[in-house]
Amino acid sequence: MKNALITGITGQDGAYLAKLLLDKGYKVYGIIARRSTSTLWRLQFLGIEDEVQLIEGDLTDVSSIARALQIAKPREVYNLATQSFVGTSWDQPITTAQITGVGVLNVLEAIRLTDPSIRFYQASTSEMFGLIQEPMQSEKTPFYPRSPYGVAKLYGHWITVNYRESFNMFASSGILFNHESPLRGIEFVTRKVTDAVARIKLGKQKELRLGNIDAKRDWGFAGDYVKAMWLMLQQETPDDYVVATGKTTTVRDMCQIAFNHVGLNYEDYVVIDPQFYRPAEVDILLGDSSKAQKQLGWEIETSLEQLIQMMVEADLHRVGKESVEGIKPALNVGA
Repeated sequence: MKNALITGITGQDGAYLAKLLLDKGYKVYGIIARRSTSTLWRLQFLGIEDEVQLIEGDLTDVSSIARALQIAKPREVYNLATQSFVGTSWDQPITTAQITGVGVLNVLEAIRLTDPSIRFYQASTSEMFGLIQEPMQSEKTPFYPRSPYGVAKLYGHWITVNYRESFNMFASSGILFNHESPLRGIEFVTRKVTDAVARIKLGKQKELRLGNIDAKRDWGFAGDYVKAMWLMLQQETPDDYVVATGKTTTVRDMCQIAFNHVGLNYEDYVVIDPQFYRPAEVDILLGDSSKAQKQLGWEIETSLEQLIQMMVEADLHRVGKESVEGIKPALNVGA
């Protein structure tokens, strides 16, 4: 039995990855930050809360990471913990840099000092491309981040490459494009849309206020993307891979899919609100995952339509349950 340690295990990707690894026979440990309220709802949603071993830790504290490594004795470490909301990174740039950027260095250094044979996965992001330098972004496309989040992620990406080359560590990065699921936090636009669709359909909300609905993204299903993470650490040599669908969709079109699923016209409910525009917008992202498909054997299994419909159905269930119980469930709270 292999042991794996996941930072950010209570997030969307962490929960899906934990389930994948458990299904493959791993013993799964997760680093969890101390919080005054529970953050385990995603693990509960997938029915695996009691199957993972949680260790309190902090990515800004190398000693706590080293302690987690000593407890878990992992063969694989997946670093998914981050301040993951791009919009918040302008309000909290220092916190974002410390967790999303320097936190990666702390995990790598703890591994190097504890057991450099551990295989390491870093969750990089398409936000590093930012002001795109090529119409379709691959592993060779120059980076130009447009947010404190993207800048911090770029540091995490390059320090992973540096440790791989400097210390001969097995350290791979997945440059993941936008990936969503019913486990997405409410602050993300896809979940904001599907939650609003459910509330509007059930008479709980009258409109949906959004910013730039003509921004284009390459959206996939998080459950598909965590398979690519695992595949990267099963290779003979470490490397970096873009993980994407290769198809771009506007926020507007995504709204249309979501509202159509419940028989409504999005134009009757979507209101453009300037307060939701970003200081520096990333207008379009489109990923080329041909390397991951060829070298890893990874493939996309879920279409955007299936993904959005899945999310709408989950939110209809949640909002309906909320109406019956008379409470706002924890499922509507971001990580």
